[in-house]
Amino acid sequence: MVGLKEELLKSIWHAFTALDLDRSGKVSKSQLKVLSHNLCTVLNVPHDPVALEEHFRDDDEGPVSNQGYMPYLNKFILEKVQGNFDKVEFNRMCWTLCAKKNLSKSPLLISDEDAFKVWVIFNFLSEDKYPLIIVPEEIEYLLKKLTEAMGAGWQQEQFDHYKIALNTSREGLSVWELIDLIGSGQFSKGMDRQTVSMAINEVFNELILDVLKQGYMLKKGHKRKNWTERWFVLKPNIISYYVSEDLKDKKGDIILDGNCCVEALPDKDGKKCLFLIKCLDKSFEISASDKKKKQEWIQAIQTTVNLLRAGSPPPHKEARQKRKELRQKLLAEQEELERQMKELQTANENKQKELETVRKQLEAAAARAAEEEKKRLQTQVELQDRFSLELEREKMASSARGFLLQKMEEQVAQKSSELEQYLQRVRELEEMYKQLQEALEDEKQARQDEETVRKLQARLLEEESAKRAELEKWHLQQQQTIQMTEAEKQELENQRMIKEQALQVAMQQLEQLELERKEALEQYEEVKKKLETAANNTKSWKDKVAHHEGLIRLIEPGSKNPHLITNWGPAAFTEAELEQRQKSWKGKKATSE
Repeated sequence: MVGLKEELLKSIWHAFTALDLDRSGKVSKSQLKVLSHNLCTVLNVPHDPVALEEHFRDDDEGPVSNQGYMPYLNKFILEKVQGNFDKVEFNRMCWTLCAKKNLSKSPLLISDEDAFKVWVIFNFLSEDKYPLIIVPEEIEYLLKKLTEAMGAGWQQEQFDHYKIALNTSREGLSVWELIDLIGSGQFSKGMDRQTVSMAINEVFNELILDVLKQGYMLKKGHKRKNWTERWFVLKPNIISYYVSEDLKDKKGDIILDGNCCVEALPDKDGKKCLFLIKCLDKSFEISASDKKKKQEWIQAIQTTVNLLRAGSPPPHKEARQKRKELRQKLLAEQEELERQMKELQTANENKQKELETVRKQLEAAAARAAEEEKKRLQTQVELQDRFSLELEREKMASSARGFLLQKMEEQVAQKSSELEQYLQRVRELEEMYKQLQEALEDEKQARQDEETVRKLQARLLEEESAKRAELEKWHLQQQQTIQMTEAEKQELENQRMIKEQALQVAMQQLEQLELERKEALEQYEEVKKKLETAANNTKSWKDKVAHHEGLIRLIEPGSKNPHLITNWGPAAFTEAELEQRQKSWKGKKATSE
């Protein structure tokens, strides 16, 4: 239900954003009421006008705004949706509300109906964030599907240029920009409106109506056992069959589940390319048009049953989910890589700052050491001068030697103390030097860590290249499949030409038979006339015979008087006729005597 809610929200978002705003920048309450009533109608949700009126109060802090409408939409409409509604009718209602305001006025290669189907496909492929956009990867997927449906070749280089230009300006396209892109014919050059419309309809059936396969086949009846041609439509859990492909007269359904199976049958009763669909309650015998269609249907039905057993979604929905997960994974890896690079950059900057601080400290220590060395040298020179002066004085006043010697010992002790201080400063400089060495080692380690991250980035780039190569491989396989399909289309075209030639020959034979039938009819008329003439001649001949020969008479309906019975059956004359002929014979006999 979460996925259904997301799909519904996308269409409702288009309809909501198309509503007019009042002077305060909010959607009027009347428009929201109309929208809510229409949504309840198409979603088969009970309409509650009392709750609607209570929710949209006429106060300044009421929820008549973009944010305030969502609580009502979720509580009173979306949470009550059961799925027993017509998705196409729902999308068409939302499309009607937003198309007039946003659809481009410039002439397009596609009709308004095709634009509606592209709008629904956009909602299926767009990202789950608002405002809705479709990313370049999904644009490429849709354009490839349309190109394959039109039977044309995919122009990868052309799309790469378009993708580069798109990425430099924004993340993706809105639905109206996508409709303009497809309607402009930029990626369908050389194709007429009908071909583009058929391609959009085919992609719409697959992605939106979940039509996995469709086509004409023969189905054997369960009662009369006769074979009837039907239009079959395969969906993720059902096979529906109709009288024709306009889907107006539905004849039945074949409910699919994990217990169903499909198997090929041998040819019988004059039917070829047979296969059987077994379900729990009944089985269905079906005849495909050729072996290729038979294999395609068996494979498609078996794949659908396997998906039902595994509880997996339809292939196109699973592929869309995988593409989204791949994009999210790449985005997460890119963000992680950027985060690591930022951390390394920050650590490197901190190390640089520490090194700069140590350098300044070393420079200050070196300056102090130089100053102290200068003072020491100056002190040493002064001491030497003083020693020289002292020696001069010692030579001049040997009497004061003891005093000077004691003074010199004090000075030597003072110089020893100064030397100890100097050695202490030298040790401090050596300690600072060690700290500088450690700082340099830290910098070296930081550079090694940076090199490791660069190698990791290079490995990720290589993996991305490998993935791209794998996608290219899939693309080549699709191209090979398209080429095989083109060859099969060519073979079907040759068969169609042969059948057309055979039909022309049959038409010529039919015309010849028609001529022969007309000739036979004329001969029949002539024979009929001859028979009529012969019948007339026979009648006149019988009249003559009856006139000259008294024993011979035409067979006519008998009189109601009783007939004479002879040894050979009923006589051909009555008693009155017999008496008259006896008198005639007697008269002739008397005359002859």
